[in-house]
Amino acid sequence: MSLILIAADLVAVTVLVFGLFVPRHRRRDLIVAYLVVNVGVLALMATLSSVSTSIGVGLGLFGVLSIIRLRSEELAQHEVAYYFAALTLGLLAGNTALDVAWTLGLMAAVLVALFVGDHSLVAKRTSKQQITLDRAIADDAELRARVTELVGGQVQSVTVLRTDLVNDTTVVDVRYSALPAARTHEAIR
Repeated sequence: MSLILIAADLVAVTVLVFGLFVPRHRRRDLIVAYLVVNVGVLALMATLSSVSTSIGVGLGLFGVLSIIRLRSEELAQHEVAYYFAALTLGLLAGNTALDVAWTLGLMAAVLVALFVGDHSLVAKRTSKQQITLDRAIADDAELRARVTELVGGQVQSVTVLRTDLVNDTTVVDVRYSALPAARTHEAIR
């Protein structure tokens, strides 16, 4: 096990969590999860790489890891990507089969991919809400107008999840971009 790779992994996961994820998404509750997943996988890979074990033992251990589920709440796709990156960094750093330079390059590639893919210049930040409207609306134009009025932003998509004619409600999934603060205040006046 290379001390250079352990140090590189700790630096990489620090950049991942405190340089990319926290400043962009402000979810402090996921900090410990990303750090522990990374260091845990690193420790597991270092252990498996240092002892003579069969592939079956390694697959069994990863099978046990796959049983552990994130049951607290549903994760957004970008949060899943950060989990995967934390796992990948730990796997790479704990792997003794690759050359140190290749491993460092792959670790950097993971961080660069997250930096670019999750950058606000690549795609505008959007919000997602599930809204229950107080009446059943079948007309698409009327539905879009009502949802736009409620979210106060630019609506990208409206997906009808349920229209209840008996209780006179419509449940929709909405993705939208918030308007700049100045325009929002003007729209409210």
